[in-house]
Parts: sequence; structure tokens; C-alpha cells
Amino acid sequence: MKFQFSKKYGNNTLGGLTLHLIAAGSLMILLCILYFYFYLPRTTNHGETITVPNVEGLPISKVAEFLEHHDLRLEINDSSYSEDYPPLTVLKQVPAAGSKVKENRKIYVSVNRVTPPTVPMPELTERSLINAEALLKSNELKRGRIELVRGPFLNLVKEMKINGKTVAPGAKVPKGTVVDLVVEDGGSKTLPAPDVVGMSLEDAKIPIFGSNLTIGQIRIVGDTTGGKAVILKQKPVPQENIQAGDVVDLWIGNPGSEIEDDDGFSNDNEDGI
Repeated sequence: MKFQFSKKYGNNTLGGLTLHLIAAGSLMILLCILYFYFYLPRTTNHGETITVPNVEGLPISKVAEFLEHHDLRLEINDSSYSEDYPPLTVLKQVPAAGSKVKENRKIYVSVNRVTPPTVPMPELTERSLINAEALLKSNELKRGRIELVRGPFLNLVKEMKINGKTVAPGAKVPKGTVVDLVVEDGGSKTLPAPDVVGMSLEDAKIPIFGSNLTIGQIRIVGDTTGGKAVILKQKPVPQENIQAGDVVDLWIGNPGSEIEDDDGFSNDNEDGI
């Protein structure tokens, strides 16, 4: 029997070669199983992930320690500016909050600059107040006080001021700077009230402020959730003769909302409306 086995499966026989191939293949399979299912998971935490926390809006001084507690690392990628966040706070992060990552992964963040970048002051003189408002907004600047001077053209911009000092076009100013405007009064003490019925509150600000008027009390009519609220009524009514600096009261609600005759006011206007 032993002689027959050696003769059939000897090293120099086809059976022996087949037996060696089977043994080598089995060994390779066993090694692969051990590597992928035992060694690799132990050395790379295969299958284990960490949920990335939200660090946007946090001071950068606290983010590194915060991430370390979550077995993650901090990497400051760049800086940008937003007036909506304090200086040296995180504006963006990559990967985003809620992402699944491996332990010790770097979280790249963008940090809010300490000082805002500057922009050139746009040329606003000899333009209408409405046009000047749009230019200021497009350059990330804010309109401040309106100073009236005698002149034949209503709301024609004659001068730009920052903190009471005249500023020339092209001067570098920080983003978010408040710019006061000197405008002509049109040579008359009265002007027609602009028609803002049907506009959104944001759109209505341009003709109201452009006519050197002030938004007064605001009344919310009905339930405005789930719709696009517009101005349903204004007082003074459109085209009524008023004076510069007068107050315009507004009723706001979804289109088609009915205003009761005794519908009073409940919300006082505040700065920033």
C-alpha cells in the first residue's frame, strides 16, 4: 500500500504535483483569512467608525481639545470672514458634521478672521438713493443715516460719510462698514408715499428707506408659516403726500389674508427690520 501511494503521489508524479498545489492553495487561503479577519482589524480598527461632531461656530481655542475627546485631530485649512460669527471661530469643517470617519482622522476647518477684509468704496454720488442702497449691499457695506440737504432732486446722493467724515470713492473700507449718505430733499417738504403693497418686507425697505422714510409698527396678519408673506396694507396709503422722515406702518401676511377693521398693532419695529 505504501509503495502504491508513493508511486501514485511521489514528487515526480502528476498526483504528487496536484497534492502540492492543493496544499499550497489551502495554506494561502488560511493566511488570507488570518490577515483580513484577524490581523487587519486589530491594526486598523477595521469596521470601527467615529461620528464627526459639529464644531462650526466654536472658538478655535476649544476645538482641538474637543476633537481629541472624540479621537479626532484638528487641522486649520484656511481663514475667511463672516460678520455673523465672532473672530477666531470655526466657519466650515471637512468632513461635515455627522460623517463617519476612522479614529484619529484630521478634521479640516476654516477660521473666521480677526479683522474683516477691505473693499473699495463704490461711487455713490450723483446716483439715486435706491441705486446707492443696492451698490452698498452688493459690496457688503451697510447704509446708515440719511442726511437731507436742500437741492432740486429728490434723494440724489451728494456725499458719503463714515463716522461723520467724508469718504472718497475707491477708499479701502472694511466689509460691513456703515456708510451715511447725504441726499438732496427735492426742494419740497412733501413727497408721495411709495407703493409697497404686494412686496416682501425686504423688498419694501428699498423704496421706503430710499424715500427717507422710517418703518414704524408692523402687524402680522394670520398664520404666515408655509407661505411667502407680503405687505397687505400700508399707512400712509400709496401716493399720499408725506414728509421726509415720516413713519410708514405695515400689515404683513400671506397673499389673500383678510385684514379686520379693528386689526391693531402688536409688534413694534426694531433696528434691523
